[in-house]
This record gives sequence, C-alpha cells and structure tokens, in this order.
Amino acid sequence: MVFSSLLFLLVFLPVFLGIYYASPRSWRNAVAVAGSLLFYAWGAPRFIVALLGSCLVDYVCTRKMGSDPQRTRARIVLAIAFNVSVLVFFKYSNFMVQQCNGLLGSISSGGVIPWKTIALPIGISFFTFQKISYLVDVRRERMEPARTFLDYLLYVCLFPQLIAGPIVRYHDVARQITSRVHSTLLVSDGFRRFVIGLAKKVLIANHVGLIADATFNGSPSHLSCGQAWIGVIAYSFQIYFDFSGYSDMAIGLGRLMGFRFLENFNRPYLAIGFTDFWRRWHISLSNWMREYLYLPLGGNRVSHFVQIRNLWIVFLVSGLWHGASWNFVAWGAYHGLFLSLEKGRRVQSLLTVLPAWVRRSVTFLLISIGWCFFRAGTFEGALAMISRLFTLGPATAAIVPIRSLAYLLSPRIAVALLVAAILSFWPESGRSHRKVVPGSGVWTVDHLFSAAGTIVLLLACVGALTVQDFNPFIYFRF
Repeated sequence: MVFSSLLFLLVFLPVFLGIYYASPRSWRNAVAVAGSLLFYAWGAPRFIVALLGSCLVDYVCTRKMGSDPQRTRARIVLAIAFNVSVLVFFKYSNFMVQQCNGLLGSISSGGVIPWKTIALPIGISFFTFQKISYLVDVRRERMEPARTFLDYLLYVCLFPQLIAGPIVRYHDVARQITSRVHSTLLVSDGFRRFVIGLAKKVLIANHVGLIADATFNGSPSHLSCGQAWIGVIAYSFQIYFDFSGYSDMAIGLGRLMGFRFLENFNRPYLAIGFTDFWRRWHISLSNWMREYLYLPLGGNRVSHFVQIRNLWIVFLVSGLWHGASWNFVAWGAYHGLFLSLEKGRRVQSLLTVLPAWVRRSVTFLLISIGWCFFRAGTFEGALAMISRLFTLGPATAAIVPIRSLAYLLSPRIAVALLVAAILSFWPESGRSHRKVVPGSGVWTVDHLFSAAGTIVLLLACVGALTVQDFNPFIYFRF
C-alpha cells in the first residue's frame, strides 16, 4: 500500500483517522501502532515478525540501564551490532555472494557459492537508522528510554515515515510520543501538506518520469546528446518531486496525528555547491550522518586531511546505505569528491568570484550527472549514459525515434516539465513553510481559501490516479 493509491486515500486513511480521532487520547498511541503495523503488513506480512522482534531487542537492552556503566554500554553496543547485522544480512548478502561468485567464476569453472536470493524488507534502511538513533540517544543519556514497548513501537513503526522517511531522530520526537497537541489548524495544515506532496508525486513526478524511463530503459547508444540530457534532467526532476512529495505527505500525515517532523527538503536545486546541496537535500539523512557518524569521527575539528577522510567515509557509507550496488558506491564517491574539492582554499576562492547563478547552474548540472549512477541499471550503463551527455551529434545506432521526444511533444508532459522547472528554480522568497501554532483554533479567510484550494488539488490527484498505472515511490527500494 502506498500513499499515492486509491486504496490508501479512499479506504485506509479515512478509516484510520476516524478511529484515531474517535478514540480517547490515552488510546491513540495504541491505535496509531495498530494502524501502522497493518499498513506495513499489508505489503510485507512476512517481515512484520522480524520488525517486532528487532524492536523488542532494542527495548529490552535499554529498559534496564542499571548503575554499571560498562554493562550498560555493552548492552547498547550489542543492540547496535544486532541492528547493523540484520541490515547487512538482508540488504547486502545477495550483493556480497554475487561478487564472491563472480570472483570464483573468474578463477575456476565450477566453484560458486550456492545461494537463494533474500528478499529485502521494505523500509529497512530507514527504520534501522531510527533504531540506532534511539540506542545512541539513550546511551548518551540525551533522552530517557521509552516508557513502554508500545511507545517504542510508535517511534519506530509510525506509518507516515516507516518506509521512506524522513529519518526521525529519537530526541526530536520523544516528548511528542507521550504528550502532543491536536488542533483543527494543525489538522488542516497537515491535510494541506499531504495533498501538496501527493500532487508532487501524481501530477509532476509520475509524468516527467515517463521521459526518464524512456531514456534510461534503452541503450545509451540510441540517444543523441540532446536526448540524453533531456532524460537526465527529467530524472533529476522526477527523483526530487517523487521523494520530496513523499516527505511532504509523511510530514502532513504526522501533523494529522499531532506529530511535528522536521523538514526534509529545502529547494535543493537552488544550491550553490555540493555542501549547500546537502544542507537542502534529504536533510534528515544529512543530520543523521553528521550526528552519528561524521562528528564521532572528529568532524571538522581535525586536520584537513582527516576531515577529507571523514567526508569520504560518510559518503561512501551513504552510497552503500542507498543500495547494494557499485552504482551507489560510485554515487557516494562522486559526491565525496566534489565535497572534498569544495573544502580546498583555491576552489573556495574561485567559487566566491563566480556569480550565484553560475554556481547554481553548474551545481545542478553536476548533481544531474551524478543521478545517472542512481537511475542506470548497471555501473557500465551509468558510465555509458554519462558518455552520451558529452558526445556531440546524433545517435550512433539507427532505431525508431525515441519515445521521450513523443512524450515531450505531449502538452500534458510539457506542462509537467515546465511546472517542475519553475518550482525547482524559482528564486527563494525568504519564507519557509507556514508555521502552525500548537493548540491554536483561530481560522482566517486565508485558511478557508487554502482549504478550498487543497480540496480542488486533491480531486485533481484522485482523477489522475484513476488513469495511472501503479507507480511506487523511488525510495521504496532503499
């Protein structure tokens, strides 16, 4: 079940919210946990036991902290190692065995490891990082352990952010688990934010994704330089509006239940460098990596060489976190390289001289090139696509004209591309997302117009979903 499906919009969400709001406040955590487990089990019933079992391990290891610091530390380290081991087993076993078999096959004809492919539990990368956040925050005595197993399950399994984030750190929501405010304005703002995210996915990402699919699903040799750039830029828009759309929907759903999650995107294609990009893109992952990996390694309070080493470690880990493939390792190395270059004094001096629009344009093009490692099916395919971006002239293989050009001529797709470009590059106004005062119940004319516009946008999304094929979010596979 995905947020952008008629089943979720017309059945699950109304029924869940009806039960949630009708329940006494003391029961709402239990209702939220039950609804979240049902949501997860709907798409992956066989993994629900593994999720609950790993949560129980965390809860038991942190519940009895005791007065012995060494024993407490040992339990926390054991729980972290257990969670990392579970992630490695499910996410990287297939890849490691494949690499070993490839190596064995190159040196002998029959020596391979017998192996049955392991299915990847949906959302495991996201909820594993949240579980580690809980364990580390408790170990550092930044927050008290969860009062009950139900409270801990609510933190890990809350369905808005369970499958694809944002990655919620425990200290950001611990107090909201036990005490949070519900108000009509917060509900209205949550509904509006959810619909905006839905529109990003259904009306923009799904449409520009047709061009990206038509480009990347074929052979790069069948593309001209211009067609390759069209497909790469279309994918840049697709992954942004797809993922930021999911984050908006998760944040909105959280507000419907009284939770206030931190923002996950802030106009990333307006970045004036890779460092600025990572302050704007997937902010929850950047915050997690900084707090639980980069700073413990020494951060920037070390020599220049060690700082660069730390950056490379963080982004290689980030690449592997996204997927068990050399593509993602290369993507992490690609970002680590440009981030390292930006730390150099000569590069910093050059960047300060260039106009902002030049830095912004160059950053967007370099980020878009990097997305080739994300979208291409193989490492070789990514390199071939990047090669086509810089090979002037027509396609090298004569085939039927690529579908992306036909789609580009479609008014519907052309409008989606135009809207994506405007929303991505429109200058910042200095205003952030509308603030909602907890507990406030005062409605204004602006609120009424906003509610009416939200309903119209929702109807447009529902209408679009009736004619679209099933199209899950890109980050579901991570």
